[in-house]
Amino acid sequence: MTRETMFNSAALAALALVPLWAHYSGEPFTVTLATRAVILALAAVGLHIALGLGGLVSLGHAVFFGIGGYAMGILAHHAQTYTPLMEWPFVIEGTKSMPVIWLVAVVLSSVVAYFIGLLSLRTSGVYFIMITLAFGQMFFFFAISWSAYGGEDGLSIYVRNGFPGLNTLVPIQFYALCFVILAAVMFFAARLQRSPFGLALNAARQVPDRVETVGLNPMRLRLVAFVLSGAITGLAGALFADLNRFVSPTMFSWQMSGELIIFIILGGLGRLYGPVVGAVVFVALEHILGDLSDYWHIYLGVLLLGVVLFARGGIIGMLLGREVAHD
Repeated sequence: MTRETMFNSAALAALALVPLWAHYSGEPFTVTLATRAVILALAAVGLHIALGLGGLVSLGHAVFFGIGGYAMGILAHHAQTYTPLMEWPFVIEGTKSMPVIWLVAVVLSSVVAYFIGLLSLRTSGVYFIMITLAFGQMFFFFAISWSAYGGEDGLSIYVRNGFPGLNTLVPIQFYALCFVILAAVMFFAARLQRSPFGLALNAARQVPDRVETVGLNPMRLRLVAFVLSGAITGLAGALFADLNRFVSPTMFSWQMSGELIIFIILGGLGRLYGPVVGAVVFVALEHILGDLSDYWHIYLGVLLLGVVLFARGGIIGMLLGREVAHD
């Protein structure tokens, strides 16, 4: 067993045990903080598939995060107001069922990711970054102008949606649900990374010309990765909206896309657990330093600068040294 495998196992165990300790110690706010970290980690794992494996630096991944959030908000809003989402040519009702909402969020995010990917992947480098940013801003300003669902003020949901067999209003139960989803997606991402598709995607990131010579289409590989990435990020958006019981256009903002990239860089670019470690560190800093100063992002910037200059492997690379296993 490599040091990175042991570190990953310890990190996952800590994510499971710390909220349990907080629950039995009567600290529900700590459980909520852990839930936020897990959901943001899930979104960053989605971006990791595009960025860490495919080398696609997307500044528009908040599009999928926001689509997942608004899928939850709109369906739950129509369920709590007892008004149909659509009446013609057939009636579509709202719902408070999490599995249904997740399915809608994943499907919508995948479809949008497919069409954005078809256009964006015709470019590369800084042009790809800018076109994904442009799509993000388009969705952001559309959400602001969407007065039917709160516009700039956002949309509040009064009661958290339900999952069979669980009381999702109990913090530890909702956390357990989010943790299981993160663990399942991490398992999927690990298998994907080692699969023939993952190896081909990694090769397309490094030497696309050689990939073409063996009959593979680098753009098609990147498009599949981009769609998978969007689907996972959309699922995280639905969970995030359920955690807050609120959706707003800020879920589409470029700052949200930037934060996802920060998670990956902080934890370790290219490392499977990098997004998880980065998200946990970010949420911890947000909570601890946010109580000390409204300008806590200054300290985050100093930390990020230090990681970029002196710990190119992120926090995981700094702790584990030069070992390069990706488990």
